[in-house]
Amino acid sequence: MSEPRTASLQRETSESSIELSLDLDGTGVADIQTSVPFYDHLLTAFAKHSLTDLRVRAKGDIEIDVHHTVEDIGIVLGKAIRQALGDKAGISRFGDALVPLDEALVQAVVDISGRPYLVHTGEPAGFEFHLIGGHFTGSMVRHVFEAITFNAGLTVHITVLGGRDPHHIAEAEFKAFARAFRQAKALDPLVSGIPSTKGAL
Repeated sequence: MSEPRTASLQRETSESSIELSLDLDGTGVADIQTSVPFYDHLLTAFAKHSLTDLRVRAKGDIEIDVHHTVEDIGIVLGKAIRQALGDKAGISRFGDALVPLDEALVQAVVDISGRPYLVHTGEPAGFEFHLIGGHFTGSMVRHVFEAITFNAGLTVHITVLGGRDPHHIAEAEFKAFARAFRQAKALDPLVSGIPSTKGAL
């Protein structure tokens, strides 16, 4: 039987306090309390659609801005993903998804490559300035993906193909990323060892 692909991390700074645990081979159970309601919603969607059990407890200086707390959780989530993946033996490695949410449509492609790289395009003009739920700036969506990809060692391409409502666009981005990541992290019985000609990821 393979080793459990789990991780539990804590991060304390003057701006935030975070406890996060995950199981990459879960069923999508989410227990999220970030103190940022819309971010709770996005992370719950990520857990559900990636089949990753995820627990987050976070407090931060949201009276200043949600930025620090949101970014720091992305950093910890990325580090936890990297740790839980281990040596990446037997994984599918690549995943892709095309996900609609009403008028919004987003494509995500994930390569568990060990090389951090994010290509993020297509959000409509003005999206980055919109306050979703009155507290979550649209610009934070890309910032979260930057934090996750850099700290997890993922190559990720996210393309917003259409959309009008900022809530729908942001949620579709997280769902598309989740579905692509679900494929990439999946254990493939046909894969022997590490799926790379270099022998390491």
